[in-house]
Formats: sequence, C-alpha cells, structure tokens
Amino acid sequence: MTNVNASAHRIFLIGYMGCGKTTWGKKLAARLNYAFVDLDTILEEKEGMTIPEYFTAHGEAAFRNLESEILKSGDYPQRAVISTGGGLPCFFDNLDWMNANGQTLYMNLPPAVLASRLDNGKDERPIIRGKHGDELIAFIEEKLAEREGFYTRAQHTINGINMSVERLMDELGIEHPEEKA
Repeated sequence: MTNVNASAHRIFLIGYMGCGKTTWGKKLAARLNYAFVDLDTILEEKEGMTIPEYFTAHGEAAFRNLESEILKSGDYPQRAVISTGGGLPCFFDNLDWMNANGQTLYMNLPPAVLASRLDNGKDERPIIRGKHGDELIAFIEEKLAEREGFYTRAQHTINGINMSVERLMDELGIEHPEEKA
C-alpha cells in the first residue's frame, strides 16, 4: 500500500445521492481525526433554506452556480473529508478543481440499491420527487449514464456495497492508525 501523508490531504467524496457520502464521510473523518464538511449543509446555512426550497425558488441552474461557488470558495482545513452534492462533479470544472485540491473518491453503488435507499429515505430530494419503484430505478440508471463519465474521473473509486471505514482508507492509500487497546 502506498503510504499517503494523510495529514496533507483533503478528501472529496463524490457519487450519486444516497450512496453514503455524508454517512461514511462522517465516520471516515472521525476515524482520521479530520474535520467533516458537508457542502449541502453549508449551502443551506448560507441561503437560509433547504436545497428543495432553493430549487423551487431559483431553479437548478442557479443552484448549480451557487453550489460551484461554495465548493471553490470554501476555506477547508488541510485535513478534511468533504461530502459533495451528487451533481456537483458534473458541472463546470468542479471535478478538475477537486482533483487539483485534494483526493477524490467516487462511491459507486448499483441503481437498485440507490433507489431502495432513496425510496426509504427521510429527505425529499427535488430531482426524484414523485418517483418510486421501477420508475425511480430507471431514472437513476439514466442519470448515472449521464454522470458516469464525470464520476469515473475521480482519483479513486470504491464499490459502496459492504462499505467500511477500513475499506475507504485502503482505497485512499491511508495507513490505518494503530488501534488503542
């Protein structure tokens, strides 16, 4: 395994909504003693409204512009795990910017697994509103086909099935800190 100086890296987690960027990002950050940054939360705090509310009020184009601005203006600690929105890497030069400013990790899951997670989720996501079952799977398959060319330009890719912090660290080339007895 390559010994990466973990203290000198920012880790950007990318992938389709529902793949676990926030959940696993928090766990990875805690394990590495890194800061955790959720770009969706920053956007909501800055605008004083939820992402669905912002979509409704301003539309997707304005959202994508704001999301890119927030990404590139972030004052990130050197040691941070950053969870991004699912579409963020697919617009403007966002993925190139992330690749130049840290490590990128694509969390890949099959459409049926994503659909199950999103169908059972608590949050209403603007672009899947009203879609369920086979319709949701078909929609996700279509979106993944559009986004895969961006997602696969990440520096690392991990299969999100049977995820663990150790698997994330292995994929990123980060040695496991010694466990304390």
